[in-house]
Amino acid sequence: MPTDVLTSTETKKSTSSHVLTEWNPEDKHFWETKGKAIATRNLWISIPALFLAFAVWMVWSVVCVNLPNIGFKYDTNKLFWLTALPGLAGATLRIFYSFMVPIFGGRRWTAISTASLLIPALGIGFAVRDPMTSYSTMLILAVLCGFGGGNFASSMANISFFYPKALKGTALGLNAGLGNLGVSAMQFLVPLVISTGMFAALCGDPQQCVINGVTKSMWLQNAGFIWVPFIALSALVAWFGMNDIASAKASFKDQAIIFRRKHNWLMCILYLGTFGSFIGYSAGLPLLTKSQFPGINPIKYAFLGPLVGALIRPVGGWLADKLGGARVTFWNFIIMAAAVFGVLAFLPHGGVGGNFWGFLAMFILLFATTGIGNGSTFRMIPVIFLTERQRDAAGRGKEAEEQAIKDANKEAAAVLGFTSAFAAYGGFFIPKSFGTSIAATGGPQAALYGFIAFYASCILLTWWYYSRKNAEVPC
Repeated sequence: MPTDVLTSTETKKSTSSHVLTEWNPEDKHFWETKGKAIATRNLWISIPALFLAFAVWMVWSVVCVNLPNIGFKYDTNKLFWLTALPGLAGATLRIFYSFMVPIFGGRRWTAISTASLLIPALGIGFAVRDPMTSYSTMLILAVLCGFGGGNFASSMANISFFYPKALKGTALGLNAGLGNLGVSAMQFLVPLVISTGMFAALCGDPQQCVINGVTKSMWLQNAGFIWVPFIALSALVAWFGMNDIASAKASFKDQAIIFRRKHNWLMCILYLGTFGSFIGYSAGLPLLTKSQFPGINPIKYAFLGPLVGALIRPVGGWLADKLGGARVTFWNFIIMAAAVFGVLAFLPHGGVGGNFWGFLAMFILLFATTGIGNGSTFRMIPVIFLTERQRDAAGRGKEAEEQAIKDANKEAAAVLGFTSAFAAYGGFFIPKSFGTSIAATGGPQAALYGFIAFYASCILLTWWYYSRKNAEVPC
């Protein structure tokens, strides 16, 4: 930390203990002289930690495609379960992680939760080396990858405390968008590292696999082991480089008030439509491609959708800062529904026809809209809760107005975490819906029509509560 921005005895003491006892980002003088530098440092430590969390969370989307090649005798439904369970576990953990930052502090919790990723990363590395590893062991490891999913809730809640209202959309978009890149980077990097023996001295001998009649060596254990040194380094940097904010402290009881807030539940639904779609399609698309277009190697293209969705998320936050979160979200859901119709148009029917390139293009458009919607919905949340608390405090004096801002920040942080928990169930339901639809009807069309109906409900909710003239909370 630069020595010229912290001069008071109290602040120096706080710095040595990593606890910021003075934090008021809405004060322009404080922000420019002290707050901005501290917030920026915490953001840029948070991003790689979240990047690694997403990589570990979604690693089964690539591992599962390769398990049959090295001797694991799992049918399609079992493989879809392995890709879906990390989403289910991560979503459930997010419910608890949502409330951890005000209880333990952002620095402590970021370091601990990042270090926890070592467990599934090492476990996968050892388990895939032996085709006799039981399916139940694989299911447990898939559940443990949920640690990566849980981290998003606490990471977003933590970063929300550091930034003023006018910059929250951009900051949260950067944290989430660059963190989301972990999915795409993993889907690009893992196919490369499992094809090389450069880590064989540390990671063990290869497995032999037959692809299109050609026998090749594969080091599938690298899919887990490759992340281990980076996770350890990131956890240490978070522990020594980040800060806790004293004013952000709150008990679970203090934060539980969000369960009585209507807009918490409404935003859960909208964020399920955006982030739930992003993470669900990320998990399910490789296997869906393999099942619908058997002649295509899905791993060559799987990373493109998550890459687009992650990179464009900060744009969604920026657009929401400029145009209003509700307006961007409303039109975004309309395009999402249209993109799913496009996917349906390019799918094979009865095992014949179909166009892979049109299918891929529609999914890339769909991923782009999930990214924009992720940014715009997360911009809506702080504005909604600040507006409501300020309405409650109107006319009650300066002290009540200042308390309203503090209460709004705490509630918004908890809601950011909780909505991300709710939305992460998309990482389970979307791939499982594909598997169930294929098993029941022979194709994924039924699942896709269900997604269109859900997006239509999101359009109506956004319009009624937030974007129409005289909406309850314009944002």
